[in-house]
Amino acid sequence: MENVFDFEVTKVNGAEQSLTDYNGKVLLIVNTASKCGLTPQFEGLQSLYDKYKDEGLEILGFPSDQFNNQEFENIEETTEFCKLNYGVTFPIYAKTDVNGENAAPLFKFLTEQKKGVLSKKIKWNFTKFLVDREGNVVERYAPTTDPAKLEDDIKKLL
Repeated sequence: MENVFDFEVTKVNGAEQSLTDYNGKVLLIVNTASKCGLTPQFEGLQSLYDKYKDEGLEILGFPSDQFNNQEFENIEETTEFCKLNYGVTFPIYAKTDVNGENAAPLFKFLTEQKKGVLSKKIKWNFTKFLVDREGNVVERYAPTTDPAKLEDDIKKLL
């Protein structure tokens, strides 16, 4: 695989979606959780999406239950929670493993392209990957990085 657009991901209804659907867009790919201390970041992510979606930004949320089981069992609960509590309108995909031997191929690729401070492994919910319009992974942000701090980097790619 050469870039992010070469991958398929699983939608909440179980259908596969090719990320080529986002070719030419700037992507912010985030592993999320609904019951985490960082969950309020949904608000900041939605704010970025509202501000820049018409300029070509897409935010893709991938709920993960790998960090202290901080995600609902049922994906419909997750999507409803995000919509009701944070007004999320950007795509939320099926629950996804982001680490380990069962990690989704997309996340294996992302972590190979941009390693974290100590390792390539994702250490917690809300790790963020910024991808340019050609599908290249440009930056990786720590879970605690406030989405508002990504705005300048996003604007450069738009």
